[in-house]
Amino acid sequence: MISLCSFREEEDSLTAKKVGYSMESENIYGCEMQEDRMKKLIKNGTIVLEDKVIQGDLLIEDEVIAEIGQNLDAEGGQIIDATGLVVLPGGIDVHTHFNIDVGVRAVDDFSTGTIAAAFGGTTTIVDHMGFGPKGCNLHHQLGVYKGYTNGKCVTDYGIHGVFQDINEDILKETEVMMADGVSSFKMYLTYDYKLEDADTLKVLNKLKDIGGITTVHCENDAIIHYLRDKFVAEGKTEAKYHPQSRPPYCEAEAVDRMIALAKAAGKAPLYIVHVSAKESVNLIREARKAGDTVFGETCPQYLVLDESRYDDPVEGLKFILSPPLRAKEHQEAIWQGIKDGTLQVIATDHCSFDFHGDKQNGKDDFTKCPNGAPGVETRMPIVFSEGVSKGRLSLNEFAAVTSTNPAKIFGMYPKKGVLAPGSDADIVLMNPDMEVTITKNILHENVDYTPYEGIQVKGWPVMTMVRGQAVVENERLQVPLGFGRYINRKPVKYTELLK
Repeated sequence: MISLCSFREEEDSLTAKKVGYSMESENIYGCEMQEDRMKKLIKNGTIVLEDKVIQGDLLIEDEVIAEIGQNLDAEGGQIIDATGLVVLPGGIDVHTHFNIDVGVRAVDDFSTGTIAAAFGGTTTIVDHMGFGPKGCNLHHQLGVYKGYTNGKCVTDYGIHGVFQDINEDILKETEVMMADGVSSFKMYLTYDYKLEDADTLKVLNKLKDIGGITTVHCENDAIIHYLRDKFVAEGKTEAKYHPQSRPPYCEAEAVDRMIALAKAAGKAPLYIVHVSAKESVNLIREARKAGDTVFGETCPQYLVLDESRYDDPVEGLKFILSPPLRAKEHQEAIWQGIKDGTLQVIATDHCSFDFHGDKQNGKDDFTKCPNGAPGVETRMPIVFSEGVSKGRLSLNEFAAVTSTNPAKIFGMYPKKGVLAPGSDADIVLMNPDMEVTITKNILHENVDYTPYEGIQVKGWPVMTMVRGQAVVENERLQVPLGFGRYINRKPVKYTELLK
């Protein structure tokens, strides 16, 4: 087994205590974890492969999966009894916002964020970086985020690029970013650095040419500003007016426009983040039927929460995120979109601000409340419970939307996202019968609330492995900060993903 050593910096000792990390001495900051080369054999599990489910064994050697089958032998290695457990590819959350600064800074950085991810069965995150100073190039923020992640992550991680301004130098720089392992870039149709249609077409064309993908936050900026200003002028500043200021048609218009622009750019690869509205699902479905290279992502909040959460004038601030929660009628349409392949990914958009802290900026005016909510730790159990346990998704479909599809779309497959010989041994063992009531006090996210308080789930991760190393086992963190590695993501032939 590994030798546990303490976190590298004394300032992280509180985090260590919170997650139960073994701290043998006050003088071992900076020690290195011994390399664990021991073979490991997961025995008698329900193993979820890409195209089928089998009962059997999985052998791990030198950080990768060596063999999958029946009656395998570890030859003196460690045996992990998975009887009654589901063996899944580790979760991949391709939409987090750790340590982001939006005027106020999110309370989960890359240490607490990836620790929470690991406890929730996620082995890889890809973070959407925030904006940098006006006029900065693409590498400026990549450098900033490499600093944020250095020595912090316990899961493996990647970083999405972000566009603020478009010119020929920026477009050319995407080629260098690609060489640096950044194969996806985000653009916004609202907020301070929203892009106009002409620049959007330039981005779509460029990323199509180099094997990258454009990810887009789709909301109509003019509609948002008009409605927010109108509500404030009328004294309608309670949290319940937040969803009314960003109605479903506000999202759908932007989705429709992006699909048209991608079509004009020769069916350029397009990824719509955090789909929340049934109208958007229908638009993506029709575009895919027409052969457009469009992919869709949704999040657990749009599957289990609805706009009634805003009715409480105090608690409603917890749910101010964008796009907002919708009426219940949208939930079934999103589930159907997942089931029929219209939406390929369930991510989180984890962006955490303390309810008793910066969220209170909006107590008298919802427009001043920082947008975002936590969820990186609860994604896998919520989707397993609502999807698999309730019969909406098969085990293969669950693995696809939480791991395999994001790995394929974002240039990590087959190294990540699948249980197969030669793939990284990123594995989560899920107890399908374990019932847990989600409360803030059982979670490891650094924020002071969870939007899923009181929700009961059936199915809970009991071990999380990254590259064959148990990162979480027996409800304890087993590795030091800095164990996670940066992933150099690769160009993708996106038309092949439509087949």
